Amino acid sequence: MQVSVEDINPVKKKICVEIPREDVVREINSIYSKLKKTAQIKGFRKGKAPRSVLERHYKKDVHEETISNLISDSYPKAVEESKLKVIEIADIEKQDFDPNSSFTYKAVVELKPELPDIEFRGLKLNKTVYTVSEEEISKQIDMMRKNLTEYVPIDEDRGAEDGDYLSIEYAAFENGVPSTAIDPESDYHMQLGKSKFSEAFDQALAGMRPGENKTISIDFAEDFSDPKLAGKKIVFEVNLKKIMKAVLPPADDEFAKKFGKFESIEELKEKISDTLRAEYDRRTEQELQEQIFNALIKEEFEVPEALVKIELDGIIRDSERYLAENGLSMEGIGLTREDIAEKYTPTAEKQARRHLVLEKIIEQEGIDMSDQELDEELEKLADTIKQPLGLLKFFYKENPEKLESFKFTMLEKKAIDLILECADISEIPAETKKEENETETPSSVDPEDE
Repeated sequence: MQVSVEDINPVKKKICVEIPREDVVREINSIYSKLKKTAQIKGFRKGKAPRSVLERHYKKDVHEETISNLISDSYPKAVEESKLKVIEIADIEKQDFDPNSSFTYKAVVELKPELPDIEFRGLKLNKTVYTVSEEEISKQIDMMRKNLTEYVPIDEDRGAEDGDYLSIEYAAFENGVPSTAIDPESDYHMQLGKSKFSEAFDQALAGMRPGENKTISIDFAEDFSDPKLAGKKIVFEVNLKKIMKAVLPPADDEFAKKFGKFESIEELKEKISDTLRAEYDRRTEQELQEQIFNALIKEEFEVPEALVKIELDGIIRDSERYLAENGLSMEGIGLTREDIAEKYTPTAEKQARRHLVLEKIIEQEGIDMSDQELDEELEKLADTIKQPLGLLKFFYKENPEKLESFKFTMLEKKAIDLILECADISEIPAETKKEENETETPSSVDPEDE
């Protein structure tokens, strides 16, 4: 067997294999020998059909099986001989088969890139220190209060004013007949000044009193946001049923008890503070990792398509799971897997490149994980996903490839921890960072984003 390698790019090669004629003939003879014992051909007893008859009936099948066997037997040896670290076969190119000649095929394979040693010690990193303020906690409490808003009739004897909450009954007509574009409503709630119809509709409601009826004619613009109404003249027959005001519950102990096992408003605030702090910790970790990879990957390198595909599949699965959790589907929102793949291929390439860098550091530094460490991480995972540890271990025992993936994720975490231990980290208060950003790009920073 002769083996040679052709370059395509740094992570894709073509292994060219030529199998001698005698090996081809030997494989064909072996297949016909086995076939003769089992073939049932009319006019011949089982095992007695001559080779010429077998060839007439089965030549195409025998040739296909020969090709398959020759490739499967020779490919591992060819990879070993070529000393390539193959991660996937991208394609097999086969020559026309001649049973009396040598057989040649070319395997297009993908490889992991050969990265040089990575110098990661002494990276200069900025760690933003976020603190949870009372103002943030109050904002969270206010949002929770708004979710429990009650709407009660106003005490005053007056007409509707901008900002009031109204309960109205209406029917819509077009050319004197009920409109097909707007269904009638018997108890429609709205805030005056924020109508879904038009400013003119709101203006017509202003000043109306409970129990009052009114006919409102609206000419919708040609470019109105709802195409069903664009360019149409709609006549509304409206009855104002109630004028209401929004009443938020007080932020007291009774309020806190409505959100779980909290006995006091202070317990609820403490929980909110813990949640915000955890979110800030994740944000800090993500920012540090972004700085690490920006420093370590100064020049992009070729990434195997197979690894990009793995990352893309993960992104697509996460998208499908997120949609399913919210009662949606890709088809339902007009998306396809191809749409997501096209949009997120650069992200997948970026993720694959980062995994390769961490893998190099793991290999370079001899980072490993003991059985005890692995058990501890599995215990943490079981606690996080609220599953029995024994069940989790059984799952990984039945799916060893998933266990290897989990273990590699933990090794990557250890690599990140090592990089951080060896880094020169400066702590910057979030307020200072915010001031610097506002000074550098005042037009692009929204204080509400901070």
